Amino acid sequence: MSLKTSTDLNPGNALGRFVRWDVLVTALLIAVFLGGAGMNPDFANTGNLSFALGDLGEIALIALPMTLLVVCGEVDLSVASVLGLASALTGSLWNAGWAFETIVPVVLVVGLVCGLINGLLVTRLGLPSLAVTIGTLTLYRGLAYVVLGTEAVSQFPQQYAELTVSNVPGTPIPYPVALFVVLAVATALLLHATGLGRSLFAIGSSEEAAFFAGVRVKRIKLLLFVVAGVISAFAGIVFTLRYGSARADNGMGLELTVIASVLLGGVDFDGGKGTLGGVIAGVLLIGVLRNLLMLDDVSTEIQAIVTGLLLIVSVLTPRLTAVVREARARRRVPV
Repeated sequence: MSLKTSTDLNPGNALGRFVRWDVLVTALLIAVFLGGAGMNPDFANTGNLSFALGDLGEIALIALPMTLLVVCGEVDLSVASVLGLASALTGSLWNAGWAFETIVPVVLVVGLVCGLINGLLVTRLGLPSLAVTIGTLTLYRGLAYVVLGTEAVSQFPQQYAELTVSNVPGTPIPYPVALFVVLAVATALLLHATGLGRSLFAIGSSEEAAFFAGVRVKRIKLLLFVVAGVISAFAGIVFTLRYGSARADNGMGLELTVIASVLLGGVDFDGGKGTLGGVIAGVLLIGVLRNLLMLDDVSTEIQAIVTGLLLIVSVLTPRLTAVVREARARRRVPV
């Protein structure tokens, strides 16, 4: 079985072996960054870069397990709702007088349970992950409102709140982003340099073939959904502390930005193809564009439209490329 770990634009010619979608996204990121620095003098200063990176923290963290899921041919649309439930639970328990050191593990366990429910519905009942997580997206967000209602809770411990907004000494990198870097290195090694990573690509390429090759397909998928739940809950804690407010609607719509980043980075929505480096470039590209639009006082509605367009482009481009490639191949076949 042949496994592909990147999305070639045209693997049938010499150029296609070197020009890959993730490379083009990286080049576009560099071009947009340089263009932004030239157009807006405030863009490239240390304070703004630190803010832009911090604003990406939760998206980047959730993008890691989402990448592994999509490589497997699955998706989790409930991640933002798990984030919101984690935020609401954090606020509710803090209001009830719990110690923050106790709240964190409880919230992470709730995230684990949310991921476990998703995983069991997909792997044990054979339901499509898209349909399952659309349902749990609504379920978990509803639970967030049950837990906290429409109120907001603030005044969290200062020592923890500062960790989410302060930078690693001597750098413009916030601590949550530094944690993402560490996790990204570990994820990249797992995905591209281990047998488990090869199993993920095998599952995405052909689940049936992977099963007959001895891959524990259901167990691996279940584990990935659980990890996605735990990371999303942790992102909910970070989000709550960074904004200093626990709300049931925190992170609303964030799942689309996460998925757009993953697909924009070159991970095939059908599974079996992609690189983590491309995903990181996709996350950063969306972050840079959002920050530039914000600096130009563009409304959040327009920012959402840009994210939606990027999502459409990232899905359509590989499909159109494949259609063109197949059409060329048919023309070369002698009659």
